[in-house]
Amino acid sequence: MAVHAHPDDESSKGAATMAKYVAEGVSVLVVTCTGGERGSVLNPKMDRPDVWENIAEIRRAEMDAARAILGVDQAWLGFVDSGLPEGDPLPPLPDGCFALQDVQAAAAPLVRLMREFRPHVVLTYDEEGGYPHPDHIMCHKISMVAFDAAGDVEQFPEMGEAWQPAKLYYQHTFTRAKFVALHEGMIEAGLESPYAEMLEGWEDDGRDKSDRITTRVECGAYFHLRDDALRAHATQVDPDGFFFRAPLDVQQRLWPTEDFELVKSHVDNAVPETDLFAGLRPPARTVE
Repeated sequence: MAVHAHPDDESSKGAATMAKYVAEGVSVLVVTCTGGERGSVLNPKMDRPDVWENIAEIRRAEMDAARAILGVDQAWLGFVDSGLPEGDPLPPLPDGCFALQDVQAAAAPLVRLMREFRPHVVLTYDEEGGYPHPDHIMCHKISMVAFDAAGDVEQFPEMGEAWQPAKLYYQHTFTRAKFVALHEGMIEAGLESPYAEMLEGWEDDGRDKSDRITTRVECGAYFHLRDDALRAHATQVDPDGFFFRAPLDVQQRLWPTEDFELVKSHVDNAVPETDLFAGLRPPARTVE
């Protein structure tokens, strides 16, 4: 189970890993906390009045397309997008939005889904939300509550029979080490790097969590599905933009993994890992 704040987050964070596990026969459920109703239109080709007027319906259709590409199941929690506040000082968040919900109450429908789907592994964001969007931070909060509460018979008894997921991971997608490797690889290949400006302006503000990564899942063979799913979110991603400027073969050669931090585990397993299900799979049998 991968818990995400908005439609499109599932395609930019851990998508190739999910596609890999689907191909191996694993059931994968994406939980989307909000409908993305207050998101911006980030693709200039989609910045039209008819898109803005129907943004909620369009983003649902985009999510359906991305879900089909990745081969995952998907469920909506039904909360309303909080938007990304901008300005100094920041404006107040809109009444009724996801980020203003009581954390315990907002975790309840996620507990229900965990007890119904019965995941062994849960993916979510770190304590800063991966980046400080209020919905990402709230997504982290309810994921942590639900992971512990799902297996506790005394909590949320109305949400179904208790089930304790075995492992919880944070996703660490944007790390400096990754982009330095890709940048240097592009230059060595005689290609113009799309990462130069970003790296020049990269501030060491403590948000790079490279040193916290415990688990690297090799999934380069599924990067094309990741990119196709991301392009399906046409309002959110410019197909000619930053995400797609590094050739797939360069990415597959230089950084063929998606990276995670094991935060909670109810099984014995050593880190570093190469498999989110390490400690859960039966040991391989040897034939003498």
